[in-house]
Amino acid sequence: MEGFLPIVLVVVAVIVFIWIFFSLIPVALWISALAAGVHVSIFTLMGMRLRRVVPARIVNPRIKAGKAGLNIGINKLEAHYLAGGNVDRVVNALIAAQRANINLEFERAAAIDLAGRDVLEAVQMSVNPKVIETPIVAAIAKDGIELKAKAKVTVRANIDRLVGGAGEQTIIARVGEGVVTTIGSSDSHKDVLENPDRISKTVLDKGLEAGTAFEILSIDIADVDVGRNVGAQLQTDQAEADKQIAQAKAEERRAMAVALEQEMKARVQEMQAKVVEAEAEVPLAMAAAFRDGKLGVMDYYNMQNVISDTKMKTSIAVAQTGGNQNNNKH
Repeated sequence: MEGFLPIVLVVVAVIVFIWIFFSLIPVALWISALAAGVHVSIFTLMGMRLRRVVPARIVNPRIKAGKAGLNIGINKLEAHYLAGGNVDRVVNALIAAQRANINLEFERAAAIDLAGRDVLEAVQMSVNPKVIETPIVAAIAKDGIELKAKAKVTVRANIDRLVGGAGEQTIIARVGEGVVTTIGSSDSHKDVLENPDRISKTVLDKGLEAGTAFEILSIDIADVDVGRNVGAQLQTDQAEADKQIAQAKAEERRAMAVALEQEMKARVQEMQAKVVEAEAEVPLAMAAAFRDGKLGVMDYYNMQNVISDTKMKTSIAVAQTGGNQNNNKH
């Protein structure tokens, strides 16, 4: 029994050693790299484990690069992985660039990947240009007719400007601005419909690719449609506005006339009230004149006769005026 215990301890120690060995060293991955002709030392794989780097994320792209004839150091791949880059995508981009005879170094590809751009897609776009379709752009010619145009922009990625270069949205915005400028400077919308290539030439001459990550190969006008007659609509709106202004001014003048009429009526009523008030004082004045002996009985009768005669003449004048108006009507 005493001799069996050391044997058990040795076996346990061997098992623990083997478990630690295979945990720290991916032997299968090391054998795969060795079979592919890529030298990766066991201590390098152990160091990746200790640095919390997944060895397969480094070794498999290295094997792929080695098979493609690219000599990329393990340290570079591991540094790019630790910086947060996609090692496999960078290696694929380098292989694609080599096949397309595009000069692309690992450092530049890594910088493009770390900048947030898809370096593999950029390489593919350098070989196979991409067509960007702009949304419908509406612009108004000088004759007031609205035109709606849609353009297709063929671009190729410029790898040298991928880091810090503007993206597709800038290309679309600049092309839209060029379309609006070209249509807006045309004397007639018919000129644009007859020669839509004028838009393409004008836009290309503006050098829209400056500061972007693309090289514009061509700009084609896919469709041009006639929209509203904006000039006529503006004239109609202006006429309606002038009409409303004239109506407002006429209403203002009418209101002023009504106010003036009301004021005149108030003055007339005030004057009539004063006349009534003055007439009410006449009998009192006459009574006072009688008492003071300033007015005799004959004077009073003569005054009454004058008043009666005045009323009679007024009645006759009114009757004659009414008759003349009736004759005029007939």
